[in-house]
Amino acid sequence: MSVPADALRVVKLGAHIGARIDGIRLGGDLDVRSVDTIRAALAEHKVIFFRGQEHLSEDGQYEFAELLGAPTTPHPTVTSAGAKSLAIDSHQTRSNVWHTDVTFVDRVPKASILRAVTLPEYGGTTTWASTVAAYNSLPASLKLLAENLRAKHTNRYDYAADVVDRADDFERAYRREFESTYFETEHPVVEVHPETGERALLLGCFVKEIVGVSGSESRALFRLFQDRVTRLEHTTRWNWSLGDVAIWDNRATQHYAVDDYDGAHRRLTRITLGGPVPVGVDGRPSTVIEGDARDYVTAPHRAA
Repeated sequence: MSVPADALRVVKLGAHIGARIDGIRLGGDLDVRSVDTIRAALAEHKVIFFRGQEHLSEDGQYEFAELLGAPTTPHPTVTSAGAKSLAIDSHQTRSNVWHTDVTFVDRVPKASILRAVTLPEYGGTTTWASTVAAYNSLPASLKLLAENLRAKHTNRYDYAADVVDRADDFERAYRREFESTYFETEHPVVEVHPETGERALLLGCFVKEIVGVSGSESRALFRLFQDRVTRLEHTTRWNWSLGDVAIWDNRATQHYAVDDYDGAHRRLTRITLGGPVPVGVDGRPSTVIEGDARDYVTAPHRAA
């Protein structure tokens, strides 16, 4: 589907992160020029938003995703029951912690595409932070320190571990499934973006420890750099409406789903796009410690 050049408009939402794209109907039939505009906006603004996409089904979301890259399977451990997308459903889990998607595998997804399906009457916003802006804001001495650090990420070390005692049966079952296959990967704390060349902090809630230092030093270093990511100046916040779509560069952002809707139902569907192994400033790639994610990064649904 061709979009008139004068209809498509990119509206910047913040100094460091966020833009809304107006005048476009997402789908697998989108023309090349419009797809190129979306790619360019994503590279510049890190997360982009689209209103009024109620026409999209799961298949339509998937077909659109294929225009931007190769979709992964929905998740390395969580069963999708034949679905092409991962349900982000408040009846199972709540992502109310700062994270980058699926950093416990070696090939961290390059982007995520999220579609609002069911929303509470109030609350339920999502906030994104630019990990590029966070790195750029560091003084030279801290940039050098971060560039020489590596961190271990695992799916058994995240926010849910802290709240499991307060979880209900559905959340505990989801947690067991989430941990059913163990993954652990060592990543550079500073990743060089393979497309833009920008440097970004690669951290978030799946970090188990900073390599080569004591436990107390690891916690202090993590807090030092993670707090830089979540400075309000580095963030943008989206108030969802039904049918909204968000796309973010998973190599340049973290995000947080705000749990402020009093137990109401909130459901969104996410498709992730496969990415390469992250590489640090020194040229060293991430390394697998445990787990084989090859089945995750090769989606059987992808069109030939």
